[in-house]
Amino acid sequence: MLDTAPSKTGVLSPEKRMQLRKRSLTAMLMVAPFVLFYLLFLIYPSFQVIVLSFTNADLTGVGKWTGLTNYVKLFQEPTFWTALVNTFYFILLTAVPNTLVGLGLALLVMRLNRLRNLVMAAFFLPYVLPVSVVTSIWNWVLDSNFGIVNTLTHSTITWFQDPVWAMPAVALVTIWWTVGFNVLLFIAGLQNIPPELYEAAALDGAYGFRLFRSITWPSLWPVTSLILLLQLIAQFKIFDQIYLLTLGGPFNKTLVLLLYSYQEGFQQQHGGYASAIGVVLMVVILVVSALQVKLLNRGGRS
Repeated sequence: MLDTAPSKTGVLSPEKRMQLRKRSLTAMLMVAPFVLFYLLFLIYPSFQVIVLSFTNADLTGVGKWTGLTNYVKLFQEPTFWTALVNTFYFILLTAVPNTLVGLGLALLVMRLNRLRNLVMAAFFLPYVLPVSVVTSIWNWVLDSNFGIVNTLTHSTITWFQDPVWAMPAVALVTIWWTVGFNVLLFIAGLQNIPPELYEAAALDGAYGFRLFRSITWPSLWPVTSLILLLQLIAQFKIFDQIYLLTLGGPFNKTLVLLLYSYQEGFQQQHGGYASAIGVVLMVVILVVSALQVKLLNRGGRS
């Protein structure tokens, strides 16, 4: 290991200074591609979207500076508030339920002695499917005429066209599609819990739910908080399933912020207004994520 401690006089020798410069240069060269990629494909586009939100630009990005006009119009538009409420409703239906289902499945998988890897692969398989395949499967499963669910329950509900059931149906599809990733994260967390903790608790007479409450749940809290944060951010950005299954209908009951931005930008050619929606969504995600991290950290210390 390179000795970079200063001499007794407190000054590095020329050789050591040269070695430090070489190491710093090597580190910067290794980090430079990522920094360049980050600036070019994330920071710069984000900055351009913010600038566009203050203009009346069309889809080509050409327009005049209008200041806060887009934001004033946005907060006065009932459709925006409908999309915002629907987005939070979708998060309510997916973020925590998806986490709880993933935890339950992970606990069941860990109890298996045989076929554990096969069951894990079965749960994870939907996660690697393209969204188009997932929505095609569920369009067939929930078809009102010959779908499996309606056939078995003798129901006539048109799941993706019903004002009440459309959003829960999309949430169900999303949970089925993404829960496998949560299962793998929880299994990794469960495998990192030292078996000695369970053995010591068993000697003290603890078993069943008491083991879960006193050992498993506290040990899994860091993984749980990470999954909840990832779920929150992912569900705020819901678009694909809504677009392919309902197109925001019926009667805007499944219209979410990203779909609203898409409609304004690509269908109505309101590039500046669509950019304002994107900026508001970004701010909402940052604020809610920060609040969630704060609450989760407080919960982990309690």
